[in-house]
Amino acid sequence: MKADSSGVLTGVHFMDGDHAACEGALAAGCRFVAGYPITPSTEVVERFAARIPKVGGVFIQMEDEIASSIAIQGAVWGGKKVMSVTSGPGLSLMMEHIGFAVCTETPSVWVDVQRCGPSTGLPTQPAQHDMQQIKWGSHGDYEIIAISPNSPQECFDLMIKAFNLSETYRCPVFFMMDEVVGHMTERVEIPAADKIEVTPRKFTTKAPGEFKMYATTPDDLVPEMVKAGDGYRIHTTGLTHDERGYPLMTVAVQQKMMTRLIDKIKRNAHKLVDVRMDNCEGADIVVVSYGITSRIAHAAIDEARAKGLKVGHARLIICWPFPEALFREMASKVKAFVFPELNMGQMVRELNRAVVGKVKVVSVPHAGGTVHEPNTILNAIMEAAQ
Repeated sequence: MKADSSGVLTGVHFMDGDHAACEGALAAGCRFVAGYPITPSTEVVERFAARIPKVGGVFIQMEDEIASSIAIQGAVWGGKKVMSVTSGPGLSLMMEHIGFAVCTETPSVWVDVQRCGPSTGLPTQPAQHDMQQIKWGSHGDYEIIAISPNSPQECFDLMIKAFNLSETYRCPVFFMMDEVVGHMTERVEIPAADKIEVTPRKFTTKAPGEFKMYATTPDDLVPEMVKAGDGYRIHTTGLTHDERGYPLMTVAVQQKMMTRLIDKIKRNAHKLVDVRMDNCEGADIVVVSYGITSRIAHAAIDEARAKGLKVGHARLIICWPFPEALFREMASKVKAFVFPELNMGQMVRELNRAVVGKVKVVSVPHAGGTVHEPNTILNAIMEAAQ
């Protein structure tokens, strides 16, 4: 493997999505990972464990996912960029600490290589079963960001985006892969480190006596950070807290804290729209998809176009926050949406909510274990065209 002086691999490689995600994390500056083995995500941390000594970081295999999900947060407050890696059952165990990361505004990336459930399900087979869990699985109201790649190249490129967004908004960012994307091997081109845009942590320049851990302005709802050992007073708690970080459990403080935690994402939702459009302008039907399902949908769309139908494709890169304003606008121009997913209809709920009463929405569910047959999606397109 050829690496530049920063430890980032460069050049053209053939690697699977799990390995490409690891390389993207390293290129983004991740230097601490804690995790616990679980199919089909283990290859991400196996590669990280092998690579991290060469770039001056740490990997710890913890006793379980619960320990992993809090270990990474301690490392953040020590100044590191961090990641944890798991699949559906492990993600469920992490949920309380994900809520803690939201409340303490701890920037972190959480990789979920999705597989079939519930419970052990089909542990080596693909699914998109966790899309709603990441949004609603922890306690309380909150907002997160979630990204869905569909190739090993995107596992590298979008992992850097995930880390950058976690630093920009100081929130958990979820990297929603699936078994097929994780295990498929394709060409991945990795640029030199000086060609990769990396967002630095927003460290304060204030003196210790002037710094408040969660102080913000009306125009910038994301507070500055410090790290342990620099002489600042740090109090990190999941309790309702004031601008100093001290517990202050009143209704007024809860209202202020929660409103800001949500608004720092919602007010910037227009900046977080990332939908790749293919011939949507002038289309009668638009297929909406994400992750591996988008690659299967592409074959069905080509077949539908060959039959003379005007079909566009809208691929979600950022799934949360859901780009409801975009689809609401599209609903006034198209006859129908078709939404295939490797679940029984999770994100289609968001589409239905956004366009309710305006246009037909055809869900194409799949229980997982494999991917859709292109003809199944084609038949749904033909149904929508009626």
